[in-house]
Amino acid sequence: MSSVVAINQRARTAEQKAQRRNAVLEAAETYFLEVGYEAFSMSNLAKNIGIAKGTLYLYFETREEIFLTLYEQSLVRWSDIFIDDLRETMTSQVYARKLLTAAAADGTFLPLLIRLEHLIEHNVALPRLIQSKQVFIARVEKIAKVTASSLELSEAQATEVVKTMGVLLIGATQGDQGPALDEEDLPQEVQDLIASFSSKPLFIKNAVRIIEGIRMETAFSI
Repeated sequence: MSSVVAINQRARTAEQKAQRRNAVLEAAETYFLEVGYEAFSMSNLAKNIGIAKGTLYLYFETREEIFLTLYEQSLVRWSDIFIDDLRETMTSQVYARKLLTAAAADGTFLPLLIRLEHLIEHNVALPRLIQSKQVFIARVEKIAKVTASSLELSEAQATEVVKTMGVLLIGATQGDQGPALDEEDLPQEVQDLIASFSSKPLFIKNAVRIIEGIRMETAFSI
């Protein structure tokens, strides 16, 4: 008999509860990718899964706790891909391009990142928030260690680069989360404005400036 517990069956052991929680998360991510942040509801998620809404709250206290967990999973997922793609001694531009490509390829990460501080984190319990911050710290340390080698920076410089890249990702990619206008008949000046705020050139240009600025600050302080 399979050890996997169906999502609509009662979980009795700790292992079965963990399996069911993971199944809820998988269903939640699929649902999130279909409807987005604003339209996501616990009621509809429960219907999609085939369980009572109250059962969801046995595993997650709020919908934002689900989002926080999905954010953590996507952070680890895309950054592992990014780390594996880094090589010793690369230019700031190549580094920035690889980082953006890996982050954007994960459809869950950026939509949750831009809502993390102002929406998601405000509706989770403090112990859960602390746990999430610890996940973030560990991830920054891991990325920074490889970044130091790739960009020939000190560990402190690399840590500053990684933290700043996260802030830049939020600012540069917010415009991409708006309504898709690719097929609309827009005035040329509006098209030019939208293009000027496209995340890729905006992120890469400013990421290079930041990396080189951090590098130069240390050089001038010596």
